[in-house]
Amino acid sequence: MTDAEFDREIAQQLSGHVDDYDPLLQFRGDARVILLGEATHGTDEFYSERATITKRLIAEKGFSIVAIEADWPDSARVHRYVRGATGDASAEQALSGFRRFPTWMWRNTVVMGFVGWLRDFNKNIGPKRAPIGFYGMDLYSLHASIEAVLAYLEKIDRNAATRARLRYSCFDHFSRDPQAYGYATTVGAMEACENAVVAQLVELQQKAGEFLSRDGAVAAEEFFFAEQNARLVKDAEQYYRAMFRGRASSWNLRDRHMAETVENLVAHLNGSRQPKAIIWAHNSHLGDARATEMSHYGELNVGELIRERFSNEAVLIGFTTHHGTVTAASDWGAPAERKNVRPALEGSYEDLFHEIGLDRFWIDLRDAGQIGVLQQLRIERAIGVIYRPETERLSHYFHARLSEQFDAVIHIDETSAIEPLERTGVWEEGELPETYPFKV
Repeated sequence: MTDAEFDREIAQQLSGHVDDYDPLLQFRGDARVILLGEATHGTDEFYSERATITKRLIAEKGFSIVAIEADWPDSARVHRYVRGATGDASAEQALSGFRRFPTWMWRNTVVMGFVGWLRDFNKNIGPKRAPIGFYGMDLYSLHASIEAVLAYLEKIDRNAATRARLRYSCFDHFSRDPQAYGYATTVGAMEACENAVVAQLVELQQKAGEFLSRDGAVAAEEFFFAEQNARLVKDAEQYYRAMFRGRASSWNLRDRHMAETVENLVAHLNGSRQPKAIIWAHNSHLGDARATEMSHYGELNVGELIRERFSNEAVLIGFTTHHGTVTAASDWGAPAERKNVRPALEGSYEDLFHEIGLDRFWIDLRDAGQIGVLQQLRIERAIGVIYRPETERLSHYFHARLSEQFDAVIHIDETSAIEPLERTGVWEEGELPETYPFKV
């Protein structure tokens, strides 16, 4: 029996029916944190299947937190929209805060539909049910978070706002370019702003009792958002300095921030019923780093940290694909393109799953994890916001043990590019197939 034939016995086919994910929802009934990955940042099926699973987890399992690999201030605007506490007239308008490259990650047709569903769900839930929240975990938004802290303090304590503005003025020399700040401090051209941002967070936390005594639940949420923005500024300041010390240092700071954001959300929303969270991010963040070559470089990730924190209450689910199209750029900051995804390399997990012969399926790695072919160290593909097929083996593959990396994996053999809300001529045209003009 070949590896593919053996795997087919444990592959649970997905047919597109509403009950496809019934077994997955029963996968671990006491789960409090479900991590839903993606093998690319631009695949329609990854977004749509995550949305389908998330809707069911919310409606049937009482999950109330959706945390995504995006900036906190941009996601806060969507959070207000889904809670009905905003002037935005549509989901598309609420998503307009996502302006930093790559905009297509969150300004796309699937996310727009999902955000509309969240708003409708919140409109119709009973008074005993916690409304659903939409939150960002990332830390790139240093200046936007500074502005959010200042706006909060201007409303609630002008003197505190003046002190915060003075502390944050440390960044004023860099024209909103945090990388320039990080470089200047690394080469000794200026003193770091570390003490200032830590002092601002500490003062805000010390004033929590005073600020929270004013307007009940509204005050509690507004303070938490301000506190989280102040935390983000502190962590981002450290992150941008670490960028010039090596990849592992900055990667670990970023993933620790994302994991701690989830923990902070769970603690903040902890009431009579423990809140349950769903996380959307790339496989490279959500698959346990200890099962990949990342660990050899001293890198950790969200999946590893969440497993350590929540143990058996966490479920890690990865997504893979063999071929198709993807929305990605050729360089950082370049326009979104609809690129062809080359067939997976021989010997990879994606190639193994392709040989099973099913269009789409999922595997419960808890039950199948002892099967040798899933324990073997194999290459696995990761496509981020940049896709360079000409250097694919070096740029987009890494070694992993899938059975230890995830609790379950969903494979969709042929996938299609996510549709950005801003479709350019470059994206519309797409790439010519490799067989053009012969069609063979």
